[in-house]
Parts: sequence; C-alpha cells; structure tokens
Amino acid sequence: MYIRLPLSARKTCWKYAIFSLWTLFCAAALPAQQKSFSQEKRLAIEKAVASFMAENSVPGLSAAVVLEGEPRWSEGFGMADLENYSPATSSTLFRLGSISKPISATAVLQLWERGKLDLDAPVQKYCPEFPQKESPITTRQLLGHLGGIRHYSPDGKGDVPEDSARHFSSMKESLQLFANDPLVAKPGTKFNYSTYGYTLIGCVFEGAASEKFTDYLRKNVFEPAGMGQTRDDDSLTVIPHRTRWYHKDKSSIVRNAGVLDSSYKIPGGGIISSADDMAKFEAAILADKLLKRATRDLMWTSLKTADGKETGYGLGWGTMDKFGLHILAHTGGQQGTSTAFAVVPSRNAGVVVLCNIDDVDVDQLAMQILRISLEISDGTP
Repeated sequence: MYIRLPLSARKTCWKYAIFSLWTLFCAAALPAQQKSFSQEKRLAIEKAVASFMAENSVPGLSAAVVLEGEPRWSEGFGMADLENYSPATSSTLFRLGSISKPISATAVLQLWERGKLDLDAPVQKYCPEFPQKESPITTRQLLGHLGGIRHYSPDGKGDVPEDSARHFSSMKESLQLFANDPLVAKPGTKFNYSTYGYTLIGCVFEGAASEKFTDYLRKNVFEPAGMGQTRDDDSLTVIPHRTRWYHKDKSSIVRNAGVLDSSYKIPGGGIISSADDMAKFEAAILADKLLKRATRDLMWTSLKTADGKETGYGLGWGTMDKFGLHILAHTGGQQGTSTAFAVVPSRNAGVVVLCNIDDVDVDQLAMQILRISLEISDGTP
C-alpha cells in the first residue's frame, strides 16, 4: 500500500496538486503485483491524477488498475480526512454511490443461476409489500432501469432530505418512499435511471434468498472475491479507514459534506469499498469466480426497450465502445463522493477511481488511466 501526498501540504491543505513521490521508495519495496507495472505508467497516472485533483479541488482519491486479470497497481493520493490530516491510501473506504449497482446485480444473477429467482416474474412474487401497478414489473426490468420506477425528484419532494440522518431498518421500510407513486412509464418502454428501482430489487432479493441482502453479499460476493473491507455504509457504525466526505460550495470552497444515511438505498448506492477491494471485484468477475461466463455475458448485454432500441445498459452495468474496445462501466455520485470503474473483457483489464468529494467528473480520469494502462494512444501527434 503506498501513499502520495501533496507537495504543497506543508503550506496549505487547500491545494491538492499531487506530484510524483515515487523516488522516496526503492523499487525493491514494491509489492510483487506492482513490479510488473512500469515506472513510466505509474508516473503518467500520477501526473493525470495530480492534474485532476488540482483542477477539481479533490481532497482525497484512490485508484487501482487490473491487467491480465490481476490487480496490478493501486495508490492513494491526498487526504482522507483534512481536519485530522489523514492520508488517503488504496485501502481507504469510499462511498461507492451507484457503482454499488453492478455489485448488487452480480448477486441477483447468482440467485438466478441457482434457480432461486425468476428474473421475469412480477416483483410481488418475492416482495408482496410492493403494491400492484397498472402493468407488472420484473426484476430484469428493474436491473436495466426499464421498470418505470421514478428516480429522485428534482424538487426533493417525497425523497429523504439532504443532510438527513434518518435510518431505515429494512428494505421493506425503504419502499414507503416511492412505492405508492405512479410509474413514470409503462415497464419495458422507457429507460429511466432509478436508484429506487434498486431498493425494490433489495426487497425482491431478500424474499427470494430468504436472507438479509448485506449478509448474502458478504458470504457470496465479498468473501469469494477477497473483498475483506467492503460492506454497507452504516452511518451508525464505527468503520476503520472510512474517509470523510466533502463538497465544494458556490464559492469553490471545500467544506464538509452534510449527513447522509444511505440505509434506504443499499443495493443502488449504499456500499463502501476501497480501490484495492474494487480491483479484486473486477478480477473476480473477469475470472468467472462469481458468475458463470454465460451469465456474465447476459449481465453485460444491453437491454432493449419494447420498440427494439438498445439502452446502452445491461443488468446493472453500462455498456459502451471506446478506444476501439467494448467496455462495461459505471459511475457513482452522491453526497461527498464521486466514483467510476470499468472493465475491458477483451483485454482482461479494468480500472477503479474513488474520491471523497461530490460533483466531479471522475469518469474522465478513469478513462485516462485505462488508456495509459493499456498503452492506447490518445491520438495526438
């Protein structure tokens, strides 16, 4: 585990330009998995991270790269906690935001493989607490944001208020936020991104598995993948290595983000993890340790609306073509966090970027790191 600190740290904690400090460590001290990751690539990534953090006033950031199916490089930059001057490392825990969704989708597809969940059955088969709608909704549709469930309201009405410490004790209790609202579209007809749809998936999941969602994840996803730190972001629990959360106000001053209890949206945005653990997740999914190859391919295939148009989103994963490669990816953003990760099956590779401030386009940095790691030209002379 290695740390990169801002050279300007002695002068002020509000400047986050990170410069390469690799010369402070001898090559022999590098973990074996990082020795095959060239110094040239490390320096190029450090430069990209430094620029991104400086431009966006990012307090702390962690990143990781998977190559040849194995975690090959990971690093922490800046501060996990500005007030206590605690550095971010590759094992610092960040809120994943919506990149919780691919993890949850993987668990759902495991249940489907094991014959415990019918993806095309009405959700009430497993979650009778959810009221009947004018058209049936299936788990497959929810996974692909085709279920017609609303997302957060632009005016915040009917949602958990910002800076809310309200704790929901169960998936079923969380349904009260949206269960009685009208559908935004007939299921299957329109792509409408919805974190609440994943809260409903949580209720479906627990009914099908006869087990608490977080317990199942720990035993069937986190432990097999070696993700020893990953868990739900329980605001009431003392969790070692969890970062603080930050927000930049209208005057571009970095401040502490408000309170957030994400217990109402664990499957869609309530998991915390580290860059190291997320790299292990990518490696496990690429190696077919969590799902059979055919199931993985199903999960990574774009769904279509009823009129035959591809959505660019599979079962919990976004799909895209970039750099001449087919990429499966997701981003996440919520109070105090911005995240992105991606896998490239054809190259057996992946990237993870997590930072502790909201509203920054971390996906651009993730794609830049991916390009550097895979030695893809940026097209400039």
